[in-house]
Amino acid sequence: MKTSRRDFLAAGAAGAGLLALPSFARSLRKPAPLKLLVLGGTGFLGPHFVEIARKHGHTLTLFNRGKTNPGKFSGEQFSDIEQLHGDRKTDMKALEGERRWDAVLDTSAYLPADVTRSANLLAPRVKQYVLVSTISVYAKNDVPSDEKSPLAVLADPDITEVTGETYGGLKALCEQAAERELPKRTTVVRPGLIVGPGDTTDRFTYWPARADRGGEILAPGSAQDPTQFIDVRDLAAFLLATIEHGHFGTYNADAAPGALTMGAVLAESQRAAKAKSTVTWVPADFLEAQKVSPWQDMPAWIPARGEYAGFGRTSVAKARAAGLSYRPLRETVRDTLAYWHGLPAERRSKPKAGIAPQREAEVLQAWHAGADAGKGQEK
Repeated sequence: MKTSRRDFLAAGAAGAGLLALPSFARSLRKPAPLKLLVLGGTGFLGPHFVEIARKHGHTLTLFNRGKTNPGKFSGEQFSDIEQLHGDRKTDMKALEGERRWDAVLDTSAYLPADVTRSANLLAPRVKQYVLVSTISVYAKNDVPSDEKSPLAVLADPDITEVTGETYGGLKALCEQAAERELPKRTTVVRPGLIVGPGDTTDRFTYWPARADRGGEILAPGSAQDPTQFIDVRDLAAFLLATIEHGHFGTYNADAAPGALTMGAVLAESQRAAKAKSTVTWVPADFLEAQKVSPWQDMPAWIPARGEYAGFGRTSVAKARAAGLSYRPLRETVRDTLAYWHGLPAERRSKPKAGIAPQREAEVLQAWHAGADAGKGQEK
């Protein structure tokens, strides 16, 4: 299909004299109901996209293996959602035929061959292919990145194992695969750390949950250290906006650079928690000597220096201009903690990220011992 939905709508608007309206007036017009296909849809991001798309009156078809949260949209209240089962690697028969959709959202793109397979099949029958990528596609992090920054390149582009080392390069190849099959009809959205209710990784969740335990909290670096992440609901809203308004191209989707600090995260976590706590900020060098790792032991934090000097400063100017907006940090923290409390006790006893309580106590003890020794020497 050579004509994009955006071009079609613009041509129709011009014929009706609507393009003479001020831009802000056009942006307030309610988008027409669309037919949307979601590849995935039942994990973390997918359900939030489905929820907001339904509220906007769009018709949804979900295609997935039926393995992740298979009962997520079961019941009469979800009878408006069509659910197709298959596997983009081996069985896409459910998507074959003459059916058409206005846009497809690909939330589960990890290997370029999978993207090529699905994009090639759907290209004649969709107007827009929206692919969820990642800011990990950027080759370097020593300076702030924008959408034109160099991308990671794999030594072996045929590799199929997704690891911490190959993840970014494979995502970059996924982006290229989509654009190759649907040139100028592809939208690539590169989020940073996605957080909020429904997150199964516990990376951001660690901080509200840790504050809720009370006591002395080991905090990394300083309160002024930058961080970046995006609430899953804000990301879902932006993804839908790119479809409703026909935005093509590539967009970073993250917090605005400088808007978030670790101090703000800890302060809001303490405010949301029921238990009382104190925060002890420990320098990065000491944490490194204690083998406390950034990101895993201290989630959402990396010292902004050396090869990571650009951390926390990824540009989102293009996405902001296209409609990306944010809810207050307080709301994200509050709702994340409520989600955490709603999980089974056994699950909460085994967090997937963050330093273990006993290890945290040992590091704090070592830090205080060193600080006391230093005071003794000063005397």
